[in-house]
Amino acid sequence: MPTAPLPDRGLVEIAGPDRASFLQGLVSNDVTALGTGMAWAALLSPQGKWISDFLVFEGPELAPEAILLDLPREDAPMVVERLSRFRLRSKVTLTDRSGDISVSAAWGEEPPLGSFARRDPRLEGAGWRVYGTALPGDPGDYDRHRLELGLPDGVRDLDRDKTVLLEAGFDELHGIAWDKGCYMGQELTARTRYRGLLKRRLVRVMVEGPVPPRDTPVTLDGAPVGEMRSARNGFGLALLRLEAARAPSLACGEAVLRPAIPEWMRLPVPAA
Repeated sequence: MPTAPLPDRGLVEIAGPDRASFLQGLVSNDVTALGTGMAWAALLSPQGKWISDFLVFEGPELAPEAILLDLPREDAPMVVERLSRFRLRSKVTLTDRSGDISVSAAWGEEPPLGSFARRDPRLEGAGWRVYGTALPGDPGDYDRHRLELGLPDGVRDLDRDKTVLLEAGFDELHGIAWDKGCYMGQELTARTRYRGLLKRRLVRVMVEGPVPPRDTPVTLDGAPVGEMRSARNGFGLALLRLEAARAPSLACGEAVLRPAIPEWMRLPVPAA
């Protein structure tokens, strides 16, 4: 089974009797019945724009009576500070545990024996997150794996205070609970879906040539249609206008991009 440490990931602990109800009113997914599972959720601005995203789970062996957020390590202090603004009378404490518990990835049918693991809820092929046991391997191997699947990676692929969740596949990848109660930024998220307002998508691309830096303009027949995001070893993600997502090839710096829509992604049917 392929494994890799994820040193750029951290953990935030939300402890206390009100932890589930507190988080439920702030994030995009339902976190009230995690059990032995895991949810992918986002924290949004009041205007409905992406601030951070995380894998949410309970781990009694790691932190009794707490919910844990697996998120980019660099985001942990910011997320603690932002969530603390809404604590008010809720009986919760928020702690950055990034230095205490290691995060690793394993992709295969079963997690490594003897480890504390949760299955990544976004796609079956995404594998497992393993906590408290630093697994061997190269973090770049996992990065290539998630790019092959078309999975976004937080600040590497999304723009804080700009990205709308549906642009980044949160609907198809089970990052939004449409039937839950209100949460911060819900109105714009719902309006984007029900009014069909989406104009761009984060799309998997094959990269031929030198890997373009993030934000390199993407063009179709000389016209701008998007921007490059992360890439590695021939696979990448690019934020593209919908009309460019099915183009046979696109230009990006010195590279050629070939959109490769993954099976899980749903795009609007082009007009006849």
